Amino acid sequence: MSQGLPQPADLVTELPPISYVWETPNRRPRRAEWDIPDPVAPGRLTPAMRAKLERIVRRAPEVMVKITGRTKGVAHLKSHLAYITRNGQLDAETEQGATLAGRSGLKDLQQRWEDDAGLDDKRRRDGSLSVNIILSMPAGTDAVAVKDSARAFAIETFGYNHDYVFVQHLDDKHPHVHLTVRSLGHDGKRLNPRKADLQAWRERFAGELRLRGIAAEATPRRTRGRVRKADRGAVLALRKRKIRPDVDRLARKEVLSEVRGGRSTKHPWDEQIKSRQDAIRRRYLDYAAELQRSGLAADHELARQVRRFVKDMPDIETRRHALKTELSELAGTRRREAEQGVGKEGRDKTRGNERTR
Repeated sequence: MSQGLPQPADLVTELPPISYVWETPNRRPRRAEWDIPDPVAPGRLTPAMRAKLERIVRRAPEVMVKITGRTKGVAHLKSHLAYITRNGQLDAETEQGATLAGRSGLKDLQQRWEDDAGLDDKRRRDGSLSVNIILSMPAGTDAVAVKDSARAFAIETFGYNHDYVFVQHLDDKHPHVHLTVRSLGHDGKRLNPRKADLQAWRERFAGELRLRGIAAEATPRRTRGRVRKADRGAVLALRKRKIRPDVDRLARKEVLSEVRGGRSTKHPWDEQIKSRQDAIRRRYLDYAAELQRSGLAADHELARQVRRFVKDMPDIETRRHALKTELSELAGTRRREAEQGVGKEGRDKTRGNERTR
């Protein structure tokens, strides 16, 4: 073999970091164990990388950690706590492990947080008293494991600096926990989570679930080949009430103009989305090739699953593309119906003339 040709090992070390596939784009990404390369062979899959890759291609359930809102005043806080405890019917648990049962327990918590808020001279009039979070898993997940994982998550994330209270809801098919965290920390700083924090929270919650035997992952949409963002809660609420949100109306108007005019408006972000998704698919296939070079049957099987995962990825489609396709199909259907109607009318007219002869 020529000395100038790269050996398989050389090809492996030239592979880009696999963390590109599953990291959430943000300004200050946080280093996780699966992002740390092997110092001897930086391009190889470490055991942590391989384990995460297995969970992704085998489609482990995705956790949901979502900020549902903030309470702005004492009355708002009281209303929120009444909601998550079903007016005191459900027990709540604090950062100290104490159980708050009934309305009397809630009143003690509300009074303490209200007194603390009065001493916070740096809080703006519209500043929040608490940050409200929901931690959820798909239907069928063991509810006890979800609650235990949520408790461990809260202790690790907030227990050292923030007061909080959490309640589990079991009246929905998705087992979930409502976590209300007091905004002002013991260090005098206010809780202000960013995009990187939310992703770190998802990963931590998923990790706690895995420690309790529950398959769980916390990957961004791009990892699964999805580019469309989830709709905001306010938009979903309007649609549920059969009210068309402004964002839908404006998008439909823009796309309808394109369809009628037979033109297509190019947006710079469309090409960026396609380029990023193409790069992600290539990264998966690069590591499938690395696994295939292994002599282990388990690696060959994982390589096959990776390739299948890439093949089954959804088409790269934004919401605007989906709307344009929908309107184009609707226009085509109406055009065909109109043509068929004209044809039928013409045939009926001909038959009528024949009968009058």
